[in-house]
Amino acid sequence: MITFALENNNFYMAKTKQKNESEILSDIIIKGIQEKKGKEIISLNLSEIQNAVCNYFVICHGDSKIQVEAIADSIEEKVRKVTGVKPWHKEGFENAEWILIDYVDVVAHIFREDTRMFYNLENLWADAKKKRFEYEE
Repeated sequence: MITFALENNNFYMAKTKQKNESEILSDIIIKGIQEKKGKEIISLNLSEIQNAVCNYFVICHGDSKIQVEAIADSIEEKVRKVTGVKPWHKEGFENAEWILIDYVDVVAHIFREDTRMFYNLENLWADAKKKRFEYEE
């Protein structure tokens, strides 16, 4: 397996495994979100939760349909450039209220703010380890 690492905001292939692939993929997804100024970015580590559907959820929201779509496109582009991997599944592009991009071990959820508040995924998985991120200028 190819391993990628993050150093000084740049991704590179690592000779030694510093993080597992799921962690690195979630970092790449977060960078894609930050590039389009996604709001309230949260990474939920589900790897220690029994019967969890994946290892990480990365959740954020945008202010408009256009921003939600731009964030989703940025995630796909960033992951493809760094790893060459395409999503296993994606949905929600029709109305862009909640776009889901599934990379099997890591799932990105991009919401409109009101939809995010309604579904409240962070509290559904409250026993997961939670990490917050902001967009970088």
